[in-house]
Amino acid sequence: MKAVPASVGAMSTTTPITQSRGTVPDGSPHDPAPLAIEARGLRRRFGSFIAVDGLDLRVPEGTVYGLLGPNGAGKSTVVRMLTTLLRPTAGEASVMGHDLLREPHRVRSAIGVAGQYASVDENLTGAENLRLFARLTGLSGRDCRTRADELLAAFALADAAGKQVHGYSGGMRRRLDLAISLVAAPPLIFLDEPTTGLDPRTREQMWDVVEGLVARGATVLLTTQYLEEADRLADRIGIIDHGRMIAEGTADELKDAVGSSTLVLTFPAPADEERAVRIITALTGEDAPASRTAGRVHVPLPEDASAAATDVLVALREEGLAPVSVSVDRPSLDSVFLALTRHDPAPDAHDAPAADTDTDTEEIA
Repeated sequence: MKAVPASVGAMSTTTPITQSRGTVPDGSPHDPAPLAIEARGLRRRFGSFIAVDGLDLRVPEGTVYGLLGPNGAGKSTVVRMLTTLLRPTAGEASVMGHDLLREPHRVRSAIGVAGQYASVDENLTGAENLRLFARLTGLSGRDCRTRADELLAAFALADAAGKQVHGYSGGMRRRLDLAISLVAAPPLIFLDEPTTGLDPRTREQMWDVVEGLVARGATVLLTTQYLEEADRLADRIGIIDHGRMIAEGTADELKDAVGSSTLVLTFPAPADEERAVRIITALTGEDAPASRTAGRVHVPLPEDASAAATDVLVALREEGLAPVSVSVDRPSLDSVFLALTRHDPAPDAHDAPAADTDTDTEEIA
């Protein structure tokens, strides 16, 4: 995919960033960064069903925040509230310095949204869709054409610009939908499971686009069920379950919180493996015994992993054993997710029961 030009991430048409917005908590090793999103006690009820239950959220500008959770956890409901599409039952939030409830129009002018399903007219061409949305944002005819051409080139859609969207592949539609969300060059972009259903190659292309946007100063709130996606893109990750934030931090912090690292050793012969297990277990004790699995010796490491690994290797060398390979396996984001959300995913990916379609679902006026 072509690199995203600077014009795609430009912010000249939106509210300028100022230091008057909220800041990250005190004690940060760096200068406090303005907050793109700050939510406190956000709650959403559909009848007797609570989709979001007292959520707090802080997203610094210029970062990617990944919101993870099983189906039905509340992710899409959070996005709908923060984008003014759904009124919170309780709580408060500011988006790009604007109060969510008192200034919804200013919030909308500062954000772009790409939902789970492409919001495009299939009977129009890709270029016509982009020009239509550009006109809706107030651009003139010439500026509409210029902006559409920029985005078509940026998202590798120039060759299909004159083709009706009903003939696009799934990946092309998702790229067009993301391009439409960037017509007004918003400083804050909400991506609700943007790569669901895409093939691995197209998913990688979408990741490149997101990284390019953030490199040019945009902020992204990303909901996803692909843990690899969050691990690659997100500066910080929040895990939501049953409408509550159950864990939050960087990918490394979350991995460290749920389990220890493992020292993995391979030896030239099974007999060496057996000796190594005995030597290591005598060193570490029965509370953290070494084990053999699939031709490898696995050693659980304590918090001071570096010192423990050194002790193991020294003990083996003193006994005349030299491993063929040595590596350290850290917990994966998959293991974090499973450890923190120990239940079957809910069947509905939209968080709220389908029956709850009364006036409680109205958007913020």
